[in-house]
Amino acid sequence: MAGIKRLLHTRYRVNDLEKTVAFYRDVLGLRETSRHNSPRGSELVFMKAPESEEEIELCSYLAAGPVHVQADLTHLAFEVDDLEAFARQLEKKGVKLSDGPTKSTLGMIFAFVDAPEGYEIELIQRTKK
Repeated sequence: MAGIKRLLHTRYRVNDLEKTVAFYRDVLGLRETSRHNSPRGSELVFMKAPESEEEIELCSYLAAGPVHVQADLTHLAFEVDDLEAFARQLEKKGVKLSDGPTKSTLGMIFAFVDAPEGYEIELIQRTKK
C-alpha cells in the first residue's frame, strides 16, 4: 500500500516576505534553500535550520489579501543548545523573548519569541543526558 513517506515542509503565508526572510535568516540563523514564483503567482522562499531536513516555506500571495495571524493558532518549534545564550544573542539583535524561559515537568526549558508577522516561535533546550 502506498503511504506518506515524510514531512517535507510547512508553509506560512506572510505580508512582508523580505522582512520575514531576514528575521529567519539573520535572527534565527536559518538558511535560504530556494526561491521561486509559483504558477498561481505567489512568491515562495524555502528555508531550513542547519541540522534539519524539513523546510519552512514562506509565501507572499498578494492576490489572497492581507495575512491576519490569529493568536496562539500555530507555532514553529526549534531546538537550541543553550536557551540562555540564544536569548542573549536575540537581545543583541533587538528581539526579546515573548514568554519564558520555563522549565517543563520533563526537564526541558522552553521560551517563545514572535516572528514579524505574529507567528510564534518556540525555542526548546532539551535536557542534557
